[in-house]
Amino acid sequence: MTIITGVDVYDVRFPTSLSADGSDAMNKDGDYSAAYVVLTTDGALRGHGFTFTIGRGNDLCAEAARQRAQPLIGRDVDEILDDLGRTYRELAADSQLRWLGPEKGVVHLAMAAVMNAVWDMAARRAGVPLWRLLVDMTPEQLVDAADLRYLSDALTRDEALEILRSGLSSRTARIADLEDRGGYPCYTTSAGWLGYSDDKLRRLLQEAVDEGYHHVKLKVGADLDDDVRRLRIAREVIGWDANLMIDANQVWDVPEAIEWVGRLAEFKPLWIEEPTSPDDVLGHARIRREVAPIGVATGEHGMNRVLFKQMFQAEAIDFCQLDAARLASVNEIISVYLLAHKFGVPVCPHAGGVGLCELVQHLSIFDYVAVSGSLENRVTEYVDHLHENFVDPCIVKNGHYLLPTQPGYSAEMHAETIATYTFPTGSYWSEASAASLAAASVGVPGSVSTG
Repeated sequence: MTIITGVDVYDVRFPTSLSADGSDAMNKDGDYSAAYVVLTTDGALRGHGFTFTIGRGNDLCAEAARQRAQPLIGRDVDEILDDLGRTYRELAADSQLRWLGPEKGVVHLAMAAVMNAVWDMAARRAGVPLWRLLVDMTPEQLVDAADLRYLSDALTRDEALEILRSGLSSRTARIADLEDRGGYPCYTTSAGWLGYSDDKLRRLLQEAVDEGYHHVKLKVGADLDDDVRRLRIAREVIGWDANLMIDANQVWDVPEAIEWVGRLAEFKPLWIEEPTSPDDVLGHARIRREVAPIGVATGEHGMNRVLFKQMFQAEAIDFCQLDAARLASVNEIISVYLLAHKFGVPVCPHAGGVGLCELVQHLSIFDYVAVSGSLENRVTEYVDHLHENFVDPCIVKNGHYLLPTQPGYSAEMHAETIATYTFPTGSYWSEASAASLAAASVGVPGSVSTG
């Protein structure tokens, strides 16, 4: 019998603010960060998971994840992994932690980190990548794992089973189809960060075209004239046959979003992403009605499956952008995929953050193979940052995620990364702090970010 003996949690932060990577109209100086969880056992088996933040407050997520994981310590691994739905429900039932949410905010991010580690451990125990673990599960096993609470007015257990059973016999054929296509299609945001110069924007857009991308996304929302200039550059480089998406990162009120998108309509964006508050269901619905045929996309800050249910019921979005580290891991994500399928909304997961690309590739493959059975209007985000910090990094070629082959959820970070970027004790941050103190002592402004 193998026992879970402990949980190690690290506050890992990368100084991406120095290069404006990740910059947008709402978040101008983020340091991509991860509350990184490692579940240890008395054997060789480990589980690795994380949730994503952009700097300050990552320590709060790390501490919440440590508390979330405590009930697992001392438990039999097989007991935990043989019924992942029960394990999820046991952790979710902690009423004292639930009171701090419920199912939102820091405690929900922590739930994602811990359950991501549990699912990683389950795939490692099975010796397969997570997507394969999921597509090999029966419809009954998947529905048992899914969190369907509060959803029965929109999706019943029987309906969920029918969705999964309808494509069961053709799963193998769809896996082969993805292999023949060269993987799952993706789009790039790497060219479009708001803090980039026009020259860098033009260069990165051309690189994206040369690398086979047919979808690119730009950040907008800080200055309308700047947006017009930058979108004009984008169309000059990528042409009019490629898809161009725009992302405002929640910066507008509803009337402002409608007016601003109207001014940018000449560039024919496929979607406007996060045009207003992520919680404003009716606001998204109004924006969608008034900016059509431009689509509305949102979900990276979708706090839980209930918000997505309401978005679908209100016909508020054209594209669902669930996040692998904000929803409470695979258990809640399965539910959102099933809801999206029932309401006919394609899922295009968010992946603008450290490690998110590594996670969402598994989820998108699962969706195509076991849930939607379709690639129509589906494309998953890719950001070319920080993959070198992972033991099993995602691989993208010709605008497609290659199917992962290594066991697990692709979430394990290198030990050297942990030693370097753990905040504030890692070598990078301790040296940066010393440099800032030295600069301050002679009256020179510090030149490094400190999270």
